[in-house]
Amino acid sequence: MQTEINTIWIDLNEELYMFILGKVKNEQTAKDIHQEVFFKIQTKIHQLKHTSKLTSWVYQITRNTIMDHFRNIDHRKIALTEVDIPETASSDFNYSKLTDCINSKIENLSSVHKEAIVLTSFKNYSQKELAAHLKISYSGTKSRVQKAKSILKETILDCPNVTADNSGKLIDFEKN
Repeated sequence: MQTEINTIWIDLNEELYMFILGKVKNEQTAKDIHQEVFFKIQTKIHQLKHTSKLTSWVYQITRNTIMDHFRNIDHRKIALTEVDIPETASSDFNYSKLTDCINSKIENLSSVHKEAIVLTSFKNYSQKELAAHLKISYSGTKSRVQKAKSILKETILDCPNVTADNSGKLIDFEKN
C-alpha cells in the first residue's frame, strides 16, 4: 500500500497541485487542499476496488475536497467601503485616469450590483465563489454580474469626457 501511495505522489503530485490551484486561485489554500487530498488518499486507499481507476478516483477525491473547501468558506459580508480598488492598468488603456470616474460610477450602482462588481472585478471572486458567498444560484450570479457590468459600462460611456468606438469599447478619456 505504501508503494501505491508513493507512486501516486510521484505521478500526480504536481499535476494535482496545479489542478487545485486553478480552481481555488490561492497558493496557500491550494497547498492546504493538496495536503488534505493526499491524507485522504492515504487513509482511504483500501477502499479502491479497481486499481485501473486509480487516477479518476484520486481526481474525484480532489474535486470533493475542493467543493468541501468552498462550502466551508466564511460567508460573512465584506464591507464594500473597505475594498481597495486598484489603480493599475489591466490593458493598454490608462486605467488610473479613470479611477475617480469608475469609483463614483460604482458608488452609484445599487448595492446588489455594486457587490457583484467589486467582488468579481477587484476581489477576484470567481462567479461560482460569488454564488456561494451570496447563497444564490450560479446562473443567477452570472446574470447579476453581467447586468452590473452592463450598467457600469453604460454609465461610464455617458461621461462627456469618454470616447468609445462603434462597438462601445472605451478608447480615450480626457481628464478634466
